[in-house]
Amino acid sequence: MPRRRAARAFALALTTILALAPLPALAVGPGVTSEAASGDPPGPGTRPEAVVGQRPAAASEPVTGQGAAAGVGGKAEPIPGKEVAGRQQWVLQTLNVEAAWRVSRGAGATVAIIDSGVDGGIPELRGRVIDGPDVGGPATPGERPEPGLHGTAMASLIAGSGGEGGITGVAPEARVLSLPLLPDQPIESGVAAPDAGREFGEDSPLARAIRYAANHGADVISMSIGAYGAHPAEREAISYALGKGVVLVAAVGNDGALDVSLRNDTSFWSFPAGYTGVVGVGAVDAELLPAPFSSDNLSVLVSAPGVDVPVALPGGGHESAEGTSAAAALVAGVAALVKAEHPDLPPAMVARALSGGVRAAPATGYDDKVGFGVVDAAAALTQADRLATLGRTAQTPPDRHFGQGPLSAAPTPPGPDPVRLWVFAGAVLVGLVMFGAAVMVLTRKAEEKSARERSGPA
Repeated sequence: MPRRRAARAFALALTTILALAPLPALAVGPGVTSEAASGDPPGPGTRPEAVVGQRPAAASEPVTGQGAAAGVGGKAEPIPGKEVAGRQQWVLQTLNVEAAWRVSRGAGATVAIIDSGVDGGIPELRGRVIDGPDVGGPATPGERPEPGLHGTAMASLIAGSGGEGGITGVAPEARVLSLPLLPDQPIESGVAAPDAGREFGEDSPLARAIRYAANHGADVISMSIGAYGAHPAEREAISYALGKGVVLVAAVGNDGALDVSLRNDTSFWSFPAGYTGVVGVGAVDAELLPAPFSSDNLSVLVSAPGVDVPVALPGGGHESAEGTSAAAALVAGVAALVKAEHPDLPPAMVARALSGGVRAAPATGYDDKVGFGVVDAAAALTQADRLATLGRTAQTPPDRHFGQGPLSAAPTPPGPDPVRLWVFAGAVLVGLVMFGAAVMVLTRKAEEKSARERSGPA
Protein backbone atom coordinates (compact mmCIF):
# COMPACT_ATOMS: atom_id res chain seq x y z
CA MET A 1 0.00 0.00 0.00
CA PRO A 2 2.71 2.58 0.81
CA ARG A 3 4.25 1.89 -2.59
CA ARG A 4 0.92 2.43 -4.35
CA ARG A 5 0.28 5.72 -2.53
CA ALA A 6 3.78 6.89 -3.35
CA ALA A 7 3.25 5.93 -7.00
CA ARG A 8 0.03 7.90 -7.21
CA ALA A 9 1.71 10.91 -5.61
CA PHE A 10 4.50 10.60 -8.19
CA ALA A 11 1.96 10.55 -11.04
CA LEU A 12 0.13 13.59 -9.73
CA ALA A 13 3.37 15.52 -9.29
CA LEU A 14 4.48 14.56 -12.81
CA THR A 15 1.16 15.69 -14.25
CA THR A 16 1.60 19.11 -12.68
CA ILE A 17 5.10 19.41 -14.13
CA LEU A 18 3.87 18.37 -17.57
CA ALA A 19 1.12 20.97 -17.43
CA LEU A 20 3.65 23.73 -16.83
CA ALA A 21 6.59 22.73 -19.01
CA PRO A 22 6.20 21.23 -22.54
CA LEU A 23 8.26 18.10 -23.18
CA PRO A 24 9.88 16.95 -26.43
CA ALA A 25 7.40 15.49 -28.89
CA LEU A 26 7.27 11.76 -29.52
CA ALA A 27 8.32 10.68 -32.98
CA VAL A 28 5.48 8.41 -34.03
CA GLY A 29 6.06 5.54 -36.34
CA PRO A 30 5.52 1.82 -36.74
CA GLY A 31 8.39 0.99 -34.42
CA VAL A 32 9.08 1.70 -30.78
CA THR A 33 10.89 4.99 -30.20
CA SER A 34 13.73 5.39 -27.75
CA GLU A 35 11.43 7.47 -25.53
CA ALA A 36 8.82 4.74 -25.39
CA ALA A 37 11.40 2.05 -24.73
CA SER A 38 12.76 3.98 -21.79
CA GLY A 39 9.31 4.60 -20.36
CA ASP A 40 9.45 8.37 -20.71
CA PRO A 41 6.19 10.01 -21.80
CA PRO A 42 5.89 11.78 -25.14
CA GLY A 43 5.23 15.51 -25.33
CA PRO A 44 1.93 17.20 -24.49
CA GLY A 45 0.46 17.00 -28.00
CA THR A 46 -3.08 15.85 -28.63
CA ARG A 47 -3.26 12.55 -30.50
CA PRO A 48 -5.66 9.62 -30.99
CA GLU A 49 -5.36 6.86 -28.45
CA ALA A 50 -3.91 3.69 -29.91
CA VAL A 51 -6.24 1.81 -32.22
CA VAL A 52 -4.15 -0.99 -33.58
CA GLY A 53 -4.69 -4.11 -35.57
CA GLN A 54 -2.71 -6.44 -33.31
CA ARG A 55 -2.78 -7.66 -29.74
CA PRO A 56 -0.85 -5.61 -27.19
CA ALA A 57 2.71 -6.41 -26.32
CA ALA A 58 3.33 -8.44 -23.22
CA ALA A 59 3.80 -6.49 -20.01
CA SER A 60 7.55 -7.06 -20.11
CA GLU A 61 7.87 -5.71 -23.64
CA PRO A 62 8.30 -2.01 -24.35
CA VAL A 63 5.31 -0.47 -26.07
CA THR A 64 4.65 2.95 -27.44
CA GLY A 65 2.92 5.62 -25.38
CA GLN A 66 -0.67 6.69 -25.72
CA GLY A 67 -1.77 6.90 -29.30
CA ALA A 68 1.64 6.13 -30.67
CA ALA A 69 0.78 2.72 -32.02
CA ALA A 70 -0.29 2.14 -35.58
CA GLY A 71 -3.75 3.33 -36.51
CA VAL A 72 -6.71 1.27 -37.65
CA GLY A 73 -5.71 -0.62 -40.73
CA GLY A 74 -2.06 -0.79 -39.65
CA LYS A 75 -1.37 -4.53 -39.39
CA ALA A 76 -4.81 -6.11 -38.94
CA GLU A 77 -6.28 -8.49 -41.45
CA PRO A 78 -9.50 -7.27 -43.08
CA ILE A 79 -12.65 -8.84 -41.69
CA PRO A 80 -14.82 -10.44 -44.39
CA GLY A 81 -18.29 -8.88 -44.53
CA LYS A 82 -20.02 -12.13 -43.65
CA GLU A 83 -17.98 -12.41 -40.44
CA VAL A 84 -18.50 -8.88 -39.10
CA ALA A 85 -21.71 -9.55 -37.17
CA GLY A 86 -20.36 -12.71 -35.59
CA ARG A 87 -17.01 -11.15 -34.64
CA GLN A 88 -18.84 -8.24 -33.01
CA GLN A 89 -21.21 -10.31 -30.88
CA TRP A 90 -18.91 -10.58 -27.89
CA VAL A 91 -18.68 -6.78 -27.68
CA LEU A 92 -22.46 -6.28 -27.77
CA GLN A 93 -23.03 -9.12 -25.30
CA THR A 94 -20.42 -7.76 -22.90
CA LEU A 95 -22.20 -4.40 -22.86
CA ASN A 96 -25.64 -6.06 -22.67
CA VAL A 97 -26.92 -3.73 -25.38
CA GLU A 98 -29.69 -5.97 -26.70
CA ALA A 99 -31.52 -5.70 -23.38
CA ALA A 100 -30.91 -1.94 -23.38
CA TRP A 101 -32.35 -1.60 -26.90
CA ARG A 102 -35.76 -2.62 -25.55
CA VAL A 103 -35.72 0.75 -23.77
CA SER A 104 -33.57 3.03 -25.92
CA ARG A 105 -31.69 2.86 -29.22
CA GLY A 106 -30.36 6.39 -29.01
CA ALA A 107 -33.00 8.09 -31.17
CA GLY A 108 -32.89 11.86 -30.69
CA ALA A 109 -29.41 11.91 -29.13
CA THR A 110 -26.40 13.52 -30.84
CA VAL A 111 -22.84 12.39 -30.14
CA ALA A 112 -20.03 14.76 -31.09
CA ILE A 113 -16.87 12.89 -32.10
CA ILE A 114 -13.71 14.95 -31.66
CA ASP A 115 -11.24 12.95 -33.68
CA SER A 116 -10.25 12.72 -37.32
CA GLY A 117 -13.04 13.12 -39.89
CA VAL A 118 -15.92 10.65 -40.18
CA ASP A 119 -16.99 9.04 -43.46
CA GLY A 120 -20.76 9.51 -43.49
CA GLY A 121 -21.08 7.61 -46.76
CA ILE A 122 -20.44 4.11 -45.45
CA PRO A 123 -23.57 1.92 -45.07
CA GLU A 124 -23.43 1.97 -41.26
CA LEU A 125 -23.49 5.77 -41.00
CA ARG A 126 -25.26 6.91 -44.16
CA GLY A 127 -27.57 9.89 -43.59
CA ARG A 128 -26.79 10.33 -39.89
CA VAL A 129 -23.45 12.20 -39.85
CA ILE A 130 -23.34 15.99 -39.45
CA ASP A 131 -20.06 17.44 -40.71
CA GLY A 132 -18.77 20.12 -38.37
CA PRO A 133 -15.85 22.48 -39.01
CA ASP A 134 -12.24 21.39 -39.00
CA VAL A 135 -11.30 22.53 -35.50
CA GLY A 136 -7.70 21.42 -35.85
CA GLY A 137 -6.67 24.26 -38.12
CA PRO A 138 -7.79 26.74 -40.79
CA ALA A 139 -10.20 25.29 -43.36
CA THR A 140 -11.53 26.64 -46.62
CA PRO A 141 -15.22 27.62 -46.30
CA GLY A 142 -17.43 24.89 -47.72
CA GLU A 143 -14.56 22.40 -47.81
CA ARG A 144 -15.47 19.01 -46.37
CA PRO A 145 -12.66 17.48 -44.29
CA GLU A 146 -11.30 14.18 -45.53
CA PRO A 147 -12.69 11.20 -43.61
CA GLY A 148 -10.21 9.51 -41.32
CA LEU A 149 -9.60 5.93 -40.28
CA HIS A 150 -9.74 6.64 -36.57
CA GLY A 151 -12.78 8.93 -36.55
CA THR A 152 -14.80 6.65 -38.84
CA ALA A 153 -13.96 3.62 -36.70
CA MET A 154 -15.06 5.35 -33.51
CA ALA A 155 -18.28 6.61 -35.12
CA SER A 156 -19.19 3.09 -36.22
CA LEU A 157 -18.87 1.80 -32.65
CA ILE A 158 -21.10 4.58 -31.35
CA ALA A 159 -23.83 4.85 -33.97
CA GLY A 160 -23.34 2.17 -36.63
CA SER A 161 -26.69 0.96 -37.96
CA GLY A 162 -25.53 -2.49 -39.00
CA GLY A 163 -26.45 -1.62 -42.58
CA GLU A 164 -25.45 -4.19 -45.20
CA GLY A 165 -24.16 -6.52 -42.52
CA GLY A 166 -21.74 -3.95 -41.14
CA ILE A 167 -20.96 -2.69 -37.64
CA THR A 168 -23.85 -2.18 -35.24
CA GLY A 169 -23.08 0.60 -32.80
CA VAL A 170 -24.22 0.80 -29.20
CA ALA A 171 -26.67 3.60 -30.09
CA PRO A 172 -27.69 2.66 -33.66
CA GLU A 173 -30.29 5.43 -33.97
CA ALA A 174 -28.16 8.27 -32.62
CA ARG A 175 -26.76 11.07 -34.78
CA VAL A 176 -23.06 11.90 -35.09
CA LEU A 177 -21.53 15.38 -35.16
CA SER A 178 -18.06 15.03 -36.68
CA LEU A 179 -15.51 17.58 -35.45
CA PRO A 180 -12.18 16.80 -37.13
CA LEU A 181 -9.30 17.70 -34.84
CA LEU A 182 -6.54 15.37 -36.01
CA PRO A 183 -5.53 14.44 -39.55
CA ASP A 184 -4.93 10.79 -40.31
CA GLN A 185 -1.40 9.89 -41.37
CA PRO A 186 -0.53 7.14 -43.87
CA ILE A 187 -1.31 3.82 -42.26
CA GLU A 188 2.26 2.58 -42.36
CA SER A 189 3.57 5.65 -40.49
CA GLY A 190 1.15 5.59 -37.58
CA VAL A 191 -0.75 8.57 -36.19
CA ALA A 192 1.10 11.82 -35.60
CA ALA A 193 0.61 14.48 -32.96
CA PRO A 194 -0.12 17.67 -34.90
CA ASP A 195 0.22 19.99 -31.94
CA ALA A 196 2.94 18.22 -30.01
CA GLY A 197 4.72 21.51 -29.47
CA ARG A 198 1.63 23.37 -28.36
CA GLU A 199 1.97 26.29 -26.02
CA PHE A 200 -0.35 26.68 -23.09
CA GLY A 201 -1.91 29.94 -24.22
CA GLU A 202 -5.43 31.26 -23.94
CA ASP A 203 -7.05 28.72 -26.27
CA SER A 204 -6.60 25.26 -27.78
CA PRO A 205 -8.21 23.36 -30.68
CA LEU A 206 -9.75 20.87 -28.27
CA ALA A 207 -11.32 23.66 -26.20
CA ARG A 208 -12.83 25.16 -29.35
CA ALA A 209 -14.18 21.77 -30.40
CA ILE A 210 -15.81 21.17 -27.01
CA ARG A 211 -17.49 24.56 -27.01
CA TYR A 212 -18.69 24.11 -30.59
CA ALA A 213 -20.20 20.74 -29.72
CA ALA A 214 -21.91 22.13 -26.61
CA ASN A 215 -23.37 25.02 -28.64
CA HIS A 216 -24.59 22.87 -31.52
CA GLY A 217 -26.81 20.29 -29.92
CA ALA A 218 -24.41 17.61 -28.69
CA ASP A 219 -25.74 15.47 -25.85
CA VAL A 220 -22.51 13.47 -25.55
CA ILE A 221 -18.93 14.26 -26.58
CA SER A 222 -16.67 11.31 -27.38
CA MET A 223 -12.93 11.97 -27.20
CA SER A 224 -10.68 9.03 -28.08
CA ILE A 225 -7.68 11.34 -27.88
CA GLY A 226 -5.14 12.17 -25.24
CA ALA A 227 -2.31 14.49 -24.27
CA TYR A 228 0.10 14.72 -21.37
CA GLY A 229 -0.59 17.86 -19.39
CA ALA A 230 -3.71 19.87 -18.66
CA HIS A 231 -4.67 23.08 -20.46
CA PRO A 232 -6.60 25.91 -18.74
CA ALA A 233 -8.73 26.62 -21.83
CA GLU A 234 -9.72 22.96 -22.08
CA ARG A 235 -10.65 22.86 -18.41
CA GLU A 236 -12.88 25.91 -18.86
CA ALA A 237 -14.46 24.47 -22.02
CA ILE A 238 -15.27 21.23 -20.22
CA SER A 239 -16.87 23.17 -17.38
CA TYR A 240 -18.91 25.11 -19.95
CA ALA A 241 -20.11 21.89 -21.63
CA LEU A 242 -21.01 20.28 -18.33
CA GLY A 243 -23.02 23.38 -17.44
CA LYS A 244 -25.02 22.90 -20.63
CA GLY A 245 -25.81 19.28 -19.73
CA VAL A 246 -23.33 17.59 -22.07
CA VAL A 247 -21.78 14.26 -21.05
CA LEU A 248 -18.05 14.03 -21.85
CA VAL A 249 -16.35 10.65 -22.36
CA ALA A 250 -12.62 10.11 -23.01
CA ALA A 251 -10.04 7.34 -23.32
CA VAL A 252 -7.66 7.12 -20.37
CA GLY A 253 -4.64 6.16 -22.47
CA ASN A 254 -2.58 3.12 -23.41
CA ASP A 255 0.39 3.46 -21.07
CA GLY A 256 -0.33 0.50 -18.79
CA ALA A 257 2.53 -1.63 -20.13
CA LEU A 258 5.19 1.09 -20.16
CA ASP A 259 8.21 0.25 -18.03
CA VAL A 260 7.70 3.40 -15.95
CA SER A 261 4.05 2.44 -15.33
CA LEU A 262 5.00 -1.06 -14.22
CA ARG A 263 7.78 0.21 -11.96
CA ASN A 264 5.54 2.74 -10.24
CA ASP A 265 2.33 0.70 -10.30
CA THR A 266 0.45 3.58 -11.97
CA SER A 267 0.28 5.27 -15.38
CA PHE A 268 0.73 8.85 -16.54
CA TRP A 269 -2.50 10.83 -16.56
CA SER A 270 -3.96 11.57 -19.98
CA PHE A 271 -6.13 14.57 -20.77
CA PRO A 272 -9.03 15.15 -21.41
CA ALA A 273 -9.79 11.94 -19.47
CA GLY A 274 -8.04 13.41 -16.43
CA TYR A 275 -10.22 16.51 -16.19
CA THR A 276 -12.87 16.63 -13.48
CA GLY A 277 -16.31 15.76 -14.83
CA VAL A 278 -15.05 13.65 -17.76
CA VAL A 279 -15.92 9.94 -17.81
CA GLY A 280 -12.54 8.20 -18.17
CA VAL A 281 -12.70 4.75 -19.79
CA GLY A 282 -10.26 1.85 -19.58
CA ALA A 283 -10.14 -1.29 -21.74
CA VAL A 284 -10.85 -4.96 -21.02
CA ASP A 285 -10.63 -8.10 -23.16
CA ALA A 286 -13.21 -10.77 -24.00
CA GLU A 287 -12.72 -12.36 -20.58
CA LEU A 288 -13.42 -9.00 -18.90
CA LEU A 289 -9.82 -8.81 -17.69
CA PRO A 290 -7.94 -5.50 -17.83
CA ALA A 291 -6.07 -5.06 -21.10
CA PRO A 292 -2.31 -4.94 -20.35
CA PHE A 293 -1.92 -1.69 -22.30
CA SER A 294 -4.78 0.14 -20.57
CA SER A 295 -3.59 2.96 -18.32
CA ASP A 296 -4.23 2.63 -14.60
CA ASN A 297 -4.78 5.72 -12.48
CA LEU A 298 -7.63 7.47 -10.72
CA SER A 299 -8.99 8.98 -13.95
CA VAL A 300 -10.48 5.55 -14.79
CA LEU A 301 -14.18 5.59 -13.93
CA VAL A 302 -15.43 2.57 -15.91
CA SER A 303 -14.21 0.17 -18.58
CA ALA A 304 -15.41 -1.47 -21.80
CA PRO A 305 -14.13 -3.84 -24.49
CA GLY A 306 -10.92 -2.61 -26.08
CA VAL A 307 -9.25 -5.72 -27.52
CA ASP A 308 -10.09 -7.18 -30.94
CA VAL A 309 -13.09 -4.88 -31.46
CA PRO A 310 -14.41 -4.87 -35.07
CA VAL A 311 -14.77 -1.39 -36.59
CA ALA A 312 -15.75 0.12 -39.94
CA LEU A 313 -13.25 1.87 -42.22
CA PRO A 314 -13.70 4.82 -44.60
CA GLY A 315 -15.02 3.74 -47.98
CA GLY A 316 -16.22 0.40 -46.59
CA GLY A 317 -14.41 -2.55 -45.16
CA HIS A 318 -13.78 -3.67 -41.61
CA GLU A 319 -10.86 -4.43 -39.32
CA SER A 320 -10.20 -4.91 -35.61
CA ALA A 321 -9.33 -2.08 -33.25
CA GLU A 322 -7.38 -2.25 -30.05
CA GLY A 323 -6.95 0.38 -27.36
CA THR A 324 -8.86 2.54 -24.92
CA SER A 325 -10.10 4.52 -27.93
CA ALA A 326 -12.57 1.79 -28.79
CA ALA A 327 -13.59 1.39 -25.15
CA ALA A 328 -14.34 5.11 -24.82
CA ALA A 329 -16.42 5.14 -28.01
CA LEU A 330 -18.51 2.23 -26.76
CA VAL A 331 -19.18 3.95 -23.43
CA ALA A 332 -20.08 7.16 -25.28
CA GLY A 333 -22.70 5.07 -27.09
CA VAL A 334 -24.15 3.90 -23.77
CA ALA A 335 -24.24 7.50 -22.57
CA ALA A 336 -26.21 8.34 -25.74
CA LEU A 337 -28.76 5.65 -24.84
CA VAL A 338 -29.19 7.24 -21.42
CA LYS A 339 -29.47 10.80 -22.76
CA ALA A 340 -31.98 9.70 -25.39
CA GLU A 341 -34.20 8.32 -22.64
CA HIS A 342 -33.48 11.08 -20.09
CA PRO A 343 -32.37 14.18 -22.02
CA ASP A 344 -32.49 16.41 -18.91
CA LEU A 345 -30.43 14.11 -16.68
CA PRO A 346 -27.33 16.08 -15.56
CA PRO A 347 -23.91 14.79 -16.65
CA ALA A 348 -22.96 13.88 -13.08
CA MET A 349 -26.05 11.70 -12.83
CA VAL A 350 -25.28 10.04 -16.16
CA ALA A 351 -21.77 9.29 -14.93
CA ARG A 352 -23.27 7.83 -11.77
CA ALA A 353 -25.63 5.69 -13.83
CA LEU A 354 -22.70 4.39 -15.88
CA SER A 355 -20.58 3.60 -12.82
CA GLY A 356 -23.53 2.13 -10.93
CA GLY A 357 -24.70 -0.05 -13.82
CA VAL A 358 -21.68 -2.32 -14.23
CA ARG A 359 -20.68 -5.95 -14.34
CA ALA A 360 -17.42 -7.62 -13.31
CA ALA A 361 -17.04 -5.03 -10.56
CA PRO A 362 -13.77 -5.29 -8.58
CA ALA A 363 -14.00 -7.06 -5.24
CA THR A 364 -12.90 -3.85 -3.53
CA GLY A 365 -15.62 -1.85 -5.28
CA TYR A 366 -13.12 0.19 -7.29
CA ASP A 367 -9.86 -0.52 -9.07
CA ASP A 368 -7.74 2.01 -10.95
CA LYS A 369 -7.38 -0.38 -13.88
CA VAL A 370 -11.10 -0.96 -14.65
CA GLY A 371 -12.73 1.68 -12.45
CA PHE A 372 -16.05 0.57 -10.97
CA GLY A 373 -16.35 -2.21 -13.56
CA VAL A 374 -17.42 -2.97 -17.13
CA VAL A 375 -20.38 -0.88 -18.28
CA ASP A 376 -23.71 -2.72 -18.63
CA ALA A 377 -25.99 -0.66 -20.89
CA ALA A 378 -29.25 -2.14 -19.58
CA ALA A 379 -28.21 -1.71 -15.95
CA ALA A 380 -27.08 1.86 -16.66
CA LEU A 381 -30.53 2.68 -18.05
CA THR A 382 -32.13 1.19 -14.94
CA GLN A 383 -29.87 3.31 -12.75
CA ALA A 384 -30.73 6.38 -14.83
CA ASP A 385 -34.47 5.70 -14.35
CA ARG A 386 -33.94 5.62 -10.58
CA LEU A 387 -31.80 8.75 -10.53
CA ALA A 388 -34.25 10.64 -12.73
CA THR A 389 -37.06 10.08 -10.21
CA LEU A 390 -35.11 11.07 -7.10
CA GLY A 391 -36.15 14.70 -7.31
CA ARG A 392 -39.82 13.77 -7.61
CA THR A 393 -39.96 11.12 -4.87
CA ALA A 394 -37.74 12.60 -2.16
CA GLN A 395 -40.46 14.75 -0.59
CA THR A 396 -41.31 13.76 3.00
CA PRO A 397 -45.03 13.47 3.91
CA PRO A 398 -46.09 16.23 6.34
CA ASP A 399 -47.07 13.71 9.06
CA ARG A 400 -43.75 11.85 8.99
CA HIS A 401 -40.46 12.76 10.58
CA PHE A 402 -37.17 11.14 11.51
CA GLY A 403 -36.96 9.42 14.88
CA GLN A 404 -39.74 8.73 17.38
CA GLY A 405 -41.64 10.75 19.98
CA PRO A 406 -43.53 14.05 19.81
CA LEU A 407 -42.54 16.82 17.49
CA SER A 408 -40.45 19.55 19.05
CA ALA A 409 -41.95 22.98 19.60
CA ALA A 410 -41.70 25.49 16.85
CA PRO A 411 -38.58 27.63 17.13
CA THR A 412 -38.89 31.15 18.49
CA PRO A 413 -39.10 33.57 15.60
CA PRO A 414 -36.08 35.83 15.23
CA GLY A 415 -36.22 39.45 16.40
CA PRO A 416 -37.08 41.23 19.69
CA ASP A 417 -39.65 39.91 22.19
CA PRO A 418 -42.95 41.86 21.62
CA VAL A 419 -43.70 42.13 25.38
CA ARG A 420 -40.27 43.49 26.15
CA LEU A 421 -40.55 45.82 23.23
CA TRP A 422 -43.83 47.29 24.59
CA VAL A 423 -42.40 47.57 28.11
CA PHE A 424 -39.39 49.39 26.75
CA ALA A 425 -41.57 51.69 24.64
CA GLY A 426 -43.81 52.40 27.66
CA ALA A 427 -40.84 53.22 29.84
CA VAL A 428 -39.50 55.60 27.21
CA LEU A 429 -42.92 57.26 26.93
CA VAL A 430 -43.23 57.69 30.73
CA GLY A 431 -39.74 59.09 30.85
CA LEU A 432 -40.60 61.60 28.14
CA VAL A 433 -43.78 62.64 29.96
CA MET A 434 -41.95 63.09 33.24
CA PHE A 435 -39.20 65.02 31.49
CA GLY A 436 -41.80 67.28 29.87
CA ALA A 437 -43.57 67.83 33.19
CA ALA A 438 -40.31 68.71 34.91
CA VAL A 439 -39.50 71.22 32.16
CA MET A 440 -42.93 72.82 32.58
CA VAL A 441 -42.60 73.08 36.40
CA LEU A 442 -39.15 74.59 36.19
CA THR A 443 -40.28 77.02 33.50
CA ARG A 444 -43.28 78.15 35.62
CA LYS A 445 -41.13 78.68 38.69
CA ALA A 446 -38.67 80.71 36.67
CA GLU A 447 -41.48 82.88 35.33
CA GLU A 448 -42.95 83.44 38.85
CA LYS A 449 -39.57 84.43 40.21
CA SER A 450 -39.01 86.82 37.33
CA ALA A 451 -42.45 88.42 37.96
CA ARG A 452 -41.73 88.96 41.67
CA GLU A 453 -38.44 90.62 40.89
CA ARG A 454 -40.09 93.04 38.45
CA SER A 455 -42.86 94.06 40.89
CA GLY A 456 -40.43 94.88 43.72
CA PRO A 457 -41.17 94.89 47.50
CA ALA A 458 -44.77 95.62 48.67
